[in-house]
Amino acid sequence: MTDSRTTAVLDRNGLDALVRTLRARGRTVVGPTVRDGAVVLAELSSADELPFGWGTEVEAGRYRLVPRADGAAFAHTTGPHSWKAFLHPEREKLWSVDRAPDGGLTVTEERPARPSYAFLGVRSCDLRAIAIQDRVLTGGRYEDPGYRERRTGAFLVAAECTEPGGTCFCASMGSGPAADAGFDLALTELVDGRGHRFVVRVGSEAGDEVLSALPHRPADPGADTAAARTAVDGARERMGRSMPPVDLRALMAESLEADRWDDVAARCLTCGNCTMVCPTCFCTTTEEVTDLTGDHAERWTRWDSCFDLDFSRLHGGPVRASPRGRYRQWLTHKLSTWYEQFGSSGCVGCGRCITWCPVAIDITEEATALHDELADRLRRQEREERER
Repeated sequence: MTDSRTTAVLDRNGLDALVRTLRARGRTVVGPTVRDGAVVLAELSSADELPFGWGTEVEAGRYRLVPRADGAAFAHTTGPHSWKAFLHPEREKLWSVDRAPDGGLTVTEERPARPSYAFLGVRSCDLRAIAIQDRVLTGGRYEDPGYRERRTGAFLVAAECTEPGGTCFCASMGSGPAADAGFDLALTELVDGRGHRFVVRVGSEAGDEVLSALPHRPADPGADTAAARTAVDGARERMGRSMPPVDLRALMAESLEADRWDDVAARCLTCGNCTMVCPTCFCTTTEEVTDLTGDHAERWTRWDSCFDLDFSRLHGGPVRASPRGRYRQWLTHKLSTWYEQFGSSGCVGCGRCITWCPVAIDITEEATALHDELADRLRRQEREERER
């Protein structure tokens, strides 16, 4: 029996065999591929559909697909999609009701066939995000049965990060770039003088079983295992962003009246892009739709956003009517009050909210600005106390 310390090496043919084997076992394989000028997540029929030879250049409010000469498959940053689109889809039918000619009603619960997923190329930050959504959607009083069915038995193949992007900050959130838990197999891609290969670590019995069905060789401790570790450690040193090294929970709690909220509110469009691309945001609402006759109605659940003015609407109007209030709610929940609800931060440092913000608002810049403002305020208070 192998364990998470056991390493092997796959070549390109082995990666092809991995996809074929997973599909042959009845799994829907989802992974990164190039479509419409971006690396997106979609069902794969073969490993040939992976983004070999493509990388990305990202900055706040900017994303560009760029060619690479080395032919690497996983040398890109996270795109606009996250795995929650498959585990916690943006829109899902719950039930329908039909009126019979005699006026009776027939309610039909929606019970679609759930695919058996295999996710290929899951970054370490997204492994952490999946674990967070597991706690949110299956770990409390209000379980999401659809999420649980999709999540149960999903096979996760991690791809450790060796090429961080300009908006990545997982190292400062403790969620990467190395995959430390939550995977069945973990790949580290190497392209060097010894060729193009994937160093594999086994993280579960299911992963061990799949690896045993693939053409592979034992990893060389120096040329393979150590090289993989060096590549991932190098990514940690080249992170494009970082959170301030402070207690973010305390910072948010002490910054509720900070002037910085007005600054960010003047730029924020309250479009909700950050919540849509975030791999941990989970809020939904329900809506009913009917046909023109009124004889057929359906209830659907769909993603919602705390940036939506109606999100906090009560009988007297929205609780958070201003952009300041809505942005502050999102950031303080993500970095602070998430702990009270779910026992961890709600941010994994993937950087998607920075990349896909149309006005380039940077969550790490905002946290740093709040920290600087708080530090200035505390210094002023200390000076005033000394002068009394």
